[in-house]
Amino acid sequence: MPGFSDLLHQRVLQAGTAVLVGLDPRFDFLPDEIVAAAASSPHQIATAFERFCCEIIDIVAPLVPAVKPQVAFFEQLGPSGMSALHSVMTYARQKNLIVIADGKRGDIGTTAAAYAEGWLAGEDPFAAPFPAHALTVNAYLGADTLEPFVELALRRNAGIYVLVRTSNPGAGAFQDLSDSDRSVFQAVADTVQGLNAKNWPDQAWGGVGAVVGATWPTELRELRARMPNTPLLIPGYGSQGGTAADVAAAFDPEGLGAVVNSSRAINFAFRDPKYANQFAPGDWRSAIEAATRDMISDLKSHSAGPR
Repeated sequence: MPGFSDLLHQRVLQAGTAVLVGLDPRFDFLPDEIVAAAASSPHQIATAFERFCCEIIDIVAPLVPAVKPQVAFFEQLGPSGMSALHSVMTYARQKNLIVIADGKRGDIGTTAAAYAEGWLAGEDPFAAPFPAHALTVNAYLGADTLEPFVELALRRNAGIYVLVRTSNPGAGAFQDLSDSDRSVFQAVADTVQGLNAKNWPDQAWGGVGAVVGATWPTELRELRARMPNTPLLIPGYGSQGGTAADVAAAFDPEGLGAVVNSSRAINFAFRDPKYANQFAPGDWRSAIEAATRDMISDLKSHSAGPR
């Protein structure tokens, strides 16, 4: 039975790209027609978020293998927001997209197990309340934080992506701290690689991935060598300054092993002068499609993705 990484790579090969579209709805940035149909209550904003994200899914589903809804933007709206998130995730799965929930969950013992039960549906969308194929996880509390997630990932053919080297400018304040042997982020990377070697010993790619920012290209190359069996989720492309050339080292000779995320640059492409000058103000859907296609082309031109 194929594991999470096998399923993801099948979709990457089918799509011919490793582009991952983040779904980061922000009310003040939404198209005017969607804002006009809403008001200021959490329920109405949640409805607007759901409509906007489902429209993005319609646009990108024929083009990319996966989407990554950012849980925080929905969670801020309370129950209505989380209901909208569930609908968006369900709709994405109906469109045959891999769904990676960006929740950055992490705790110990039964609490970690509860997070895993809530989010890691894996192969069966009905196996968990939120139908994610994979979830981002924070291992700050230690390696035992990851054990309940790994156990459930094995049972449900799900995946997790552990924060290893994040894309934000202040990441080094903690992640670069080191003893005589290795930094914190290197220690986390070694733990991730060890989990893959232990739990997926006969597979080219394990079910425990790593989040490594495109904004750290030197560390990205080092971490790919340090974690040869670990699938990577790479944020920081585009709006945060990472380039296609920066992420090329993440991929194996077949162009597998990573997905590269873009959120704002695709979600709100219609606000970028590059696309605003090409399309009429109301034609925001065409701007999103054009930005997605441009990213696909950019990655291909730098051999970042399937060959």
